[in-house]
Amino acid sequence: METAPPGLSASWDHHYCKPLAEENRSDSTEETGQPPALPLVEFTTEGIIECIHEFLEQFYGKYGGFTPLSETDVLDHLNKTFQSDLNDRMKLITKEVAKYRAGLACAPMHFFQVIYNKHTLTLDDLSTLDDQNWVNDQVINMYGELIMEATNHKVHFFNSFFYRQFVAKGYEGVRRWTKKVDLFSKTLILIPLHLEIHWSLITLDVSKQSINFYDSQGILFKFAVDNILKYILAEAKEKKQAVFQKGWRMVVNRTIPQQKNDNDCGVFVLEYCKCLAFMKPLLFTQEDMPRVRKRIYRELCDCRMSDCLNQDKAT
Repeated sequence: METAPPGLSASWDHHYCKPLAEENRSDSTEETGQPPALPLVEFTTEGIIECIHEFLEQFYGKYGGFTPLSETDVLDHLNKTFQSDLNDRMKLITKEVAKYRAGLACAPMHFFQVIYNKHTLTLDDLSTLDDQNWVNDQVINMYGELIMEATNHKVHFFNSFFYRQFVAKGYEGVRRWTKKVDLFSKTLILIPLHLEIHWSLITLDVSKQSINFYDSQGILFKFAVDNILKYILAEAKEKKQAVFQKGWRMVVNRTIPQQKNDNDCGVFVLEYCKCLAFMKPLLFTQEDMPRVRKRIYRELCDCRMSDCLNQDKAT
């Protein structure tokens, strides 16, 4: 994750944007050779407010904004810090979070970036996960990269430009995409489709030789399945995999979670991808989408998948 380039440090003069206390204490560690003592936070209203501000400051620096923040995040932090149940302080928490957000309006982190392998996400990219915005290609593709890493590349994810390139230029246009990849050694192949203004997903179960179609609005784009069949047959021929040059079948998955609006198709596709990659049931619903969006935002900024699926329901 990149830090502020030269010339932008002035925005941190605002009292809400001062460097973390831990950073200020780093010099004393070097001088004495001993780690500094942890500060004691008094269990008073002032101490709670100070703790809230410190947490929000760290959160803001890590995620470039408060899109993935929920009030329970602050509450959980306070409960751990004070080793007490502060549910009765939710009014105070809500008030201080609102005040802190207003204070940071003078110092937006326009320079904030997340860089992972060949992917770069800006705040504009990440903001597509906010509210009911349409998720863009950059978010889809980096998330796919995280899935591949988390599965030790047993799952292969074709980025969102693959299908368009294949349709436009045929097999020769994408032949080099698998120059260093043996698709037929994978357990699962994920292919997101961006057809005009809608996201769908095609997966290839290699061992079962099935082409599976997932759509959060119950639409079937059979022509897309036919195109992917043409691709995998051409790939099998190119890689001299005779067993995979026939026997593929289409499976349409209709009893899967469906969206109830016109904005969450991309988020549904990402959640399909994650569940299928880790062989988990598709148990999420439209009501989970706000929490799923926040979780995906965090996973992208952390550059790793969260440890457990369906943690949104648990929360």
